[in-house]
Amino acid sequence: MHFTKKKALEKRSDFIKSLKTGKLLRFPGAYNPLCAKLIAEIGFDGVYISGGVMSNDLGLPDIGLTTLEQVSYRSAQITRVTDLPTIVDVDTGFKGCKNTISTFEAKGLAGCHIEDQIEQKRCGHLDNKELISKEEMVKKIKDSVNARKDKNFLIIARTDANTVEGFEKTIDRIKAYEDAGADMIFPEAMKDEKEFEKVRKISKGYLLANMTEFGKSKLLNKSELEKLGYNLIIYPVTTQRLAMKSVEDGLKSIFKNGDQNNILDKMQTRKRLYELVEYEKYNTPDKKITDFSTEGHE
Repeated sequence: MHFTKKKALEKRSDFIKSLKTGKLLRFPGAYNPLCAKLIAEIGFDGVYISGGVMSNDLGLPDIGLTTLEQVSYRSAQITRVTDLPTIVDVDTGFKGCKNTISTFEAKGLAGCHIEDQIEQKRCGHLDNKELISKEEMVKKIKDSVNARKDKNFLIIARTDANTVEGFEKTIDRIKAYEDAGADMIFPEAMKDEKEFEKVRKISKGYLLANMTEFGKSKLLNKSELEKLGYNLIIYPVTTQRLAMKSVEDGLKSIFKNGDQNNILDKMQTRKRLYELVEYEKYNTPDKKITDFSTEGHE
């Protein structure tokens, strides 16, 4: 249906090979499958699915209200439309890491990250977060590693300790999480390049940098993170923020002016939308209902 060529096993294998090259990989967040197709078309290395974005998409705050069923269903829709590896935010593990890992692996994801907050979690760039103990998180990581069937399904451990316990305790947790078997570490809410650099110096494995806007971390360029030795960048909410700002501005204009004539240049055209969904590939010979061409459409 979606004209993808790679199965999940191949996507994961290719993802691991890419990480081993040392190249810095870029994974923008996709808030729906169509956005994922655009990410792939532009040439990014992979797709990220944010738990916060999934919550926002349902009109909810990012405080642990989404369910395994909701996030896994949407993740499966997103990952199946491209040949890129897709990683997903599984918050604190939906009350059972073994089942969660099995579920997302079966849905075709290339990996996931789990965090060390309590179940009543909140966005990593908000204050007043609460953490589980280092030992509890180590158990979650071990359960996750043991639950996967494909060794290439990436287990990413996120620590939110920096703004709760301080940087030194963050370092302690990172070391323990790597020793527990985490394939990649996601140090959340690092303040600046100095903290990112310090994490790199003590880490033995792959590292993820979260470049989310309006948060606690300084926004660093790709070249800066490459020099710091990071392996993967996520832009988790960027596409949703871009889309919602455009939608809000457009709706306000229609409400004020009574039509959309003065904002047509802000819209994706019909032709461009049909190109992105690969409309013509669905054509069936000798059937007029699917005899479609983008020619003649604006």
